[in-house]
Amino acid sequence: MIRRLPIFGILLLLTALVFGKGNLIIYGWSDYIPSEVIDAFSQEYGVNVTYDNYDSNETMFAKIKAGARGYDLAMPSADYTSIMIKEDMLIPIDKSLVPNLANIDPDVVEQMYYDPDNTYSIPYMVGTTGIAVNANFVEVYPRSWKIFELPQFQGTMTLLDDMREVFGAALKYLGYSVNSTDPDELEEAKNLILKWKNNIVKFDNELFAKGIISGEFWVVHGYGENIFYEATEEELKYIDFFIPWEGSTLWIDSFVILKGSTNLENAHLFMNYILRPDVAAEVSDYLLLPSPNVPARELTEEKPVYSAEDLENTELIKDLGEDLRIYNTLWNEIRFGL
Repeated sequence: MIRRLPIFGILLLLTALVFGKGNLIIYGWSDYIPSEVIDAFSQEYGVNVTYDNYDSNETMFAKIKAGARGYDLAMPSADYTSIMIKEDMLIPIDKSLVPNLANIDPDVVEQMYYDPDNTYSIPYMVGTTGIAVNANFVEVYPRSWKIFELPQFQGTMTLLDDMREVFGAALKYLGYSVNSTDPDELEEAKNLILKWKNNIVKFDNELFAKGIISGEFWVVHGYGENIFYEATEEELKYIDFFIPWEGSTLWIDSFVILKGSTNLENAHLFMNYILRPDVAAEVSDYLLLPSPNVPARELTEEKPVYSAEDLENTELIKDLGEDLRIYNTLWNEIRFGL
């Protein structure tokens, strides 16, 4: 079927293409968009891009919720996209200005229960978390979350400092949903995490990649793309990254337009640019992640850390609404003994 843009949308898009200029301010994850991609966009359209970093969804949400202004685009994960929609923090997307949305895998869009028509969010990347082992120090180990309770690795391991990721790991190991709200299941998961806590050095979002490569840590819970980005080809020979056989979490990170944005045309222009197959392929090669952009998959040159097929035994982290308070209470008990 031929997709036709409304006349108004065509005029706005052509105006941006021909006269694109001004500013765009993005609030996103660290090292998540190649600087070359941002620079090429700036040169092609004459837009000055500012990119500010955050290290967690919680940090981003708290800053925006507290009244931070000036940002045009943010990049929340699925659960926080859902929350920000409910909190009326986002501006609806004019999809006539983002025709390249048609390139996104329908299976990815189908997972977006919180925004099924892409009214507020445009998918950027999809992936999972797993475990990395430095084989210079560890020879025999289960490819399972069970590794975190093995006493022989005590004091050499880290878990992410991320409530939903850690609970997701424990719940999957126990055979439950990563979105469970059953008090008994969550209490069981909490007790398991406390056992893991006795074995780990710390909960960490920032140093796990460098640490596993250097040998400071032997086993880490984290994002494979971060590790592969930091490591040399020689160092990667000794790093085994895997998705535990019990399964793991699934995340979908998307672009959203924040209320208060003053650069709406440039925000739409940038999202459409990112979804261009050649650009999406460059992003995928940079992150070493499978692209959710179907035509881009034919243009990628690097082998990803894991394939789209490897994500079959993963489960999307969902917004749990009021039930998230149960997690917060248990997480505070785990992290701070409260």
